[in-house]
Amino acid sequence: MAALTLARAYQNSFDTHPNSTLAVTGACLTAFGDVVAQFTQNTIATTSGAERKPYDVVRTTRFFCYGLAISPVMGRWNAFLERRFPLRTVGKRVSFKALSKRVAADQLIMAPIGLGLFLSSMGVMEARSPREIRQRFEDLYPTAMLTNWKVWPVAQLINFRYMPLPYRVPFAQSCGVFWTLYLSLLNSEENKVKDTEGALRKTLDS
Repeated sequence: MAALTLARAYQNSFDTHPNSTLAVTGACLTAFGDVVAQFTQNTIATTSGAERKPYDVVRTTRFFCYGLAISPVMGRWNAFLERRFPLRTVGKRVSFKALSKRVAADQLIMAPIGLGLFLSSMGVMEARSPREIRQRFEDLYPTAMLTNWKVWPVAQLINFRYMPLPYRVPFAQSCGVFWTLYLSLLNSEENKVKDTEGALRKTLDS
């Protein structure tokens, strides 16, 4: 019953304020992914005997801001795919060809752009230099992109086939909690490497 009430409230909000609804929903889900990531990192640290880190609120805030900005963009992208590749034919049957084109367009166009926006925006919010952001792209982008193509095509196939348009971004970002967990862990490990290199460089220069 509570879930039904929540779904109705979301639908009403989406009907009247689609962009802000997607922005807030996406921001919360993306931030939640980082919360899970930080607890996971501390759990792994405890198991391995490594040092546990205090919870980083600023890091989660960065993920919140990213989700807030990217979610309306994803909503417009989904609306474009809906218009460009309609699934229903004259006979009311779902066109697998159109569905395949949606997934292909999403993975070949939006996925690379989205990953690039994630890495660059995180670098900017972390006050990284242009050189450091460029190095991050070289270190992380190929690995993350290949992992994306192993995971997301199936998720988006289900999303485009069964989810109504207003729920596609929340569905993707609900699945994306685990993707955010992966990106957050990947981004955090890269930060550790760069911070260590920076500290070493300062020591050598002093």
